[in-house]
Amino acid sequence: MISFIVPAHNEARLIGASLCALQQAAQGLGQPFEIIVVDDASDDATADIARSSGATVLAVAYRHIAATRNAGATLARGQRLVFVDADTHVDAAVLRAATRAMDEGAVGGGVAVALQGDVALHARLAARFFAWVFRLTGIAPGCFLFCTRAAFDAAGGFDLTYYAGEDVAMSRALARQGRFVILREAVHTSARKLHTFSAWEHLRLALRFLWKRQRMLTSREHLDLWYGKRRD
Repeated sequence: MISFIVPAHNEARLIGASLCALQQAAQGLGQPFEIIVVDDASDDATADIARSSGATVLAVAYRHIAATRNAGATLARGQRLVFVDADTHVDAAVLRAATRAMDEGAVGGGVAVALQGDVALHARLAARFFAWVFRLTGIAPGCFLFCTRAAFDAAGGFDLTYYAGEDVAMSRALARQGRFVILREAVHTSARKLHTFSAWEHLRLALRFLWKRQRMLTSREHLDLWYGKRRD
């Protein structure tokens, strides 16, 4: 069985379409699967939409992405785990490539990322640049990360030290367990952070990170891009 784990906080606007795409892609594999939505303290219709889409809903109140992902993995029954963000669309080609990689001995990996919707050229170029960096460094973007259950358990799950950047830490932890791959296939994810946060806010976040580095990722403070009130 493949277990898809979708962390979600107030994702009513986008999660329905994402789960529909995931269902269709997973059905194309011809393998047993389950979809678990970990509803982390939502106060909108996220849970209702997830249930109506056929997902199992696990309610938590962590507001901590690493803990939320781990909670879904704990409930999951599959020997292969795929972590998918609630604003990300996955197609069958991506899932076939991920399962083929694990069939061939990879302990886990990630994919390229394409931005959905109307996005400025410089933002698309930046996304391609960062995709190249992720491939070069062997880091899986958190919107789609897959691994075997054995490797996940051996790595100790997502590091609870981090409130952001947990995908980087997990990629490195999995790479210590065996071959970790970044596939050329791409998922399509929302560009909402580019639309709802100004260039100055993004720059300010980058400058804070350059100053505080890893310490910045171990607290919700200054992480409004992920934990602030959603400005859809």
